[in-house]
Amino acid sequence: MPAELTFAAPRRAQPPRHLADLSPDDRRAAVTELGEKPFRAKQLAQHYFGHLESDTSAMTDLPEGSRERLGAELLPELLTPVRHVTCDEGMTRKTLWRAFDGVMFESVLMRYPDRATLCVSSQAGCGMNCPFCATGQNGLTRNLSTGEIVDQVVSVARDLERGEVSGGPGRISNIVFMGMGEPLANYRRVLDSIRRMTDPVPGGMGISQRGVTVSTVGLVPAIEKMIAERMQVRLAISLHAPDDELRDELVPVNNRWKVAEALDAAWRYADTTGRRVSIEYALIRDINDQAWRADLLGEMLAGHLAHVNLIPLNPTPGSKWTASRPEDEREFVRRLQSHGVPVTIRDTRGQEIDGACGQLAASERE
Repeated sequence: MPAELTFAAPRRAQPPRHLADLSPDDRRAAVTELGEKPFRAKQLAQHYFGHLESDTSAMTDLPEGSRERLGAELLPELLTPVRHVTCDEGMTRKTLWRAFDGVMFESVLMRYPDRATLCVSSQAGCGMNCPFCATGQNGLTRNLSTGEIVDQVVSVARDLERGEVSGGPGRISNIVFMGMGEPLANYRRVLDSIRRMTDPVPGGMGISQRGVTVSTVGLVPAIEKMIAERMQVRLAISLHAPDDELRDELVPVNNRWKVAEALDAAWRYADTTGRRVSIEYALIRDINDQAWRADLLGEMLAGHLAHVNLIPLNPTPGSKWTASRPEDEREFVRRLQSHGVPVTIRDTRGQEIDGACGQLAASERE
């Protein structure tokens, strides 16, 4: 990754090597180094990605004498669920995970009649310093490994398949990188994790790339790298202000890449992939919810392959930032629509379970 994309986390011990960290070729090499036949790698991957099984003692097609070693070397336990909290009659479930080194991060499963969406974390904490964000207030601890990102998905998918989540057995259809962290500041591991999620079984989990959304505050060089990947994932830009003066305050990375630069990169992504870009905009009372800002945003987006996702702010304890008044929210929507810009208001799920990412981890540390 170019030097300008380096957002350094403190140097820490690395998570143990996991099957999900490895490409298919690397998996074959790894099992060969352990004295096993190369095809054992495909068997392990079939179990983990296809059957959502991490316990090698249950993999009866592996030699009994090899199961424990293969498990220890290639399917170590990466994540321990500290607790699950639910709301919406169990259809929204947040999980607090503890990694091997004690760091904690979160994922959120949201079930709907026609889909199941999992919001995953890509970092423990975040270094972007957005002042209204619970995760940003805690700073960056470290990047998550590819395996730690993927294992969030596999673990929740296993619970869903086994009917351990309200609503009965099901499957994950959508993945959104909108949990803790800035995904594009952990670029290579995030892209590798997307491949593990979307490559066909046994290479990966077989989830459609079109069901994956990657959110970023606007790291322009990384967006350019994503364009070159020619993937079909959706790009979401966490904009939160249409003018540089306010966005410099709300999204400090704007001091490096301005609104126009971030949007220009987004339009190049849309032109290359044919995928509509999502513009994420957290409405904050008397800060960024003025009608003139809605007009400015509408003028910027009109005619582009874009959709605005308005997010009623979920306030964090002790914060001065709070959600917009209903009448201001309605006027903001009306102004955007008057410019021909599609707009929706995000479902405000999870507020009663510390829904904003970072709140649950913060409360556990207190």
